[in-house]
Amino acid sequence: MTTDVPQTAAGESRETEGREMHALVERLYPLCRSITGDGLRRTLEIVSGEIPLEISEVPTGTEVLDWTVPREWNVRDAYVKDASGDRVIDFAASNLHVVGYSVPVSATMTLDELRGHLHTLPDQPDLIPYRTSYYAETWGFCLRENTLAAMGPGPYEVVIDSTLADGHLTYGEHVVPGRSTDEVIISCHVCHPSLANDNLAGVAVATRLARRLARSDPHYTYRFVFAPGTIGAITWLARNRERVERVKHGLVLACAGDSGALTYKRSRRADAEIDRAVRHVLRSSGREHTVVDFSPYGYDERQYCSPGFNLPVGSLTRTPYAGYPEYHTSGDNPDFVSPEAMADTLETCWEVTRVLEGNRRYLNLSPYGEPQLGRRGLYGSLGGRSDTKQTQMAMLWVLNLSDGEHTLLDIAEQSNLPFATVAEAAQALRGAGLLKE
Repeated sequence: MTTDVPQTAAGESRETEGREMHALVERLYPLCRSITGDGLRRTLEIVSGEIPLEISEVPTGTEVLDWTVPREWNVRDAYVKDASGDRVIDFAASNLHVVGYSVPVSATMTLDELRGHLHTLPDQPDLIPYRTSYYAETWGFCLRENTLAAMGPGPYEVVIDSTLADGHLTYGEHVVPGRSTDEVIISCHVCHPSLANDNLAGVAVATRLARRLARSDPHYTYRFVFAPGTIGAITWLARNRERVERVKHGLVLACAGDSGALTYKRSRRADAEIDRAVRHVLRSSGREHTVVDFSPYGYDERQYCSPGFNLPVGSLTRTPYAGYPEYHTSGDNPDFVSPEAMADTLETCWEVTRVLEGNRRYLNLSPYGEPQLGRRGLYGSLGGRSDTKQTQMAMLWVLNLSDGEHTLLDIAEQSNLPFATVAEAAQALRGAGLLKE
C-alpha cells in the first residue's frame, strides 16, 4: 500500500521543497546585511547558487529619482567590554547588537554616558531589537533589556570597527524568459540582517518559484528582483524607467514563513489582474486569509505603486508588516519560520502564476443556443459525481460568457468555480472546435 505525497510542478514533494527553503534561510541568517556592503553581496552570492543572478553595482552619489545612492557601510567588529574584559554586548554573538550604519567608535564611557546610545525593548526584555540609521550619521547598540538592567556604572570600553565610505549599492536580478516580453515582477528586499521571516523566507520562496517557472515554458517573462528595501527598489525603477511599461503584474514577497494566515495587500489600482488573481486563489483554495487595501506604508510595493509608475504590484505576506511580536527582533530567527509555512506560501504563489498564465479571452463558435456537448464526448458518463457536475457547469459557464469580452478569470469569479476547472473546461471546448482564443 502506498501513501500519496503532494507533488510540486518540479516533481518534488512539498515537504522536500519546504526543507530546502528552510535550509537556505538558515544559511543566510548569520550574515550582517544592510542596504549596502559586503554582507549584501555575500547574500546575493549565496542566492546565485540557487538561481543565477545578474548583479548590478550602482556607485555612491548616483542620483536615483529623488534619492542619492548612499555611502557603503561595512562593520568588522563591535563590542562593549566591562572592566573585567568581558563583552557585555558583542557583535560576534548577534549582528543585531549594532545599529545599522553606525559610524566608527573607540572610547571609554560610563553607563550614563553610554545609555543614550543603547536600545532595548522593555516590554520584551529577552529580545534584541533591530535598529538602523541609514541617513543620519550616528552610532548605537541594541541589547536585551535584561542585559542592560544587569550592567553596572562602568567604565566600559566601547568599540565599533566600521567603515562608511564611497562604494556601491548592489542588487541582483534573475529572469525566466517567456514567450512574451510582457513581464511579471517578483520583488524581495535583502537588506535586513539576522531576521528570518523579514525577509529571508521571502527570498527562499522566490528562489523556488523561479526554479518552478523555469520548467514551465511560461507565456510571461518573470523578473525576480533582490534589492535592498526602499533605496534598492527606487534605484531599480530609476534605472529601468524606459521599460517598466512591460510590467503587467507583480508581487512583493515578505514575511513568508511564519505560522499566520496569508495576507494580500492590493495594488494601488485595487482591481488590477494581479489583485483579482490572488484574491481568487485565496478564496477558491479555502486557505485562511485576509485581503487589505493598498496603503503607502509597508514594503516596496509602495515604490512600484507610487503615482508616477502606478504599476500593478501587490504584496503577499503571511502575518503582515509589524503584525507579530517577534518582528524586527532577535525572536525572528530560523525557529520562528517553518518549512510548512514557506511551502504553503510557495504553492500560493505558484497557483497565482497559473491564473496569470492561463487567463485568456475566448469566443464561442456556436453561440446560438447551447451546443450539444454529449455527441462531442464532453459530458461525462458518470452522472451525479460532484467533480463531473462541476466540470459540466464550467463548460456551460465558459460557453455562455465566451463573447470575446470576458476572460477566464471573469468566468471563474462569476461562476464561483476554481480557475483551474474553468481553464480545463475551456481547453476541452477549444479541442472540440467550440471555442477560439
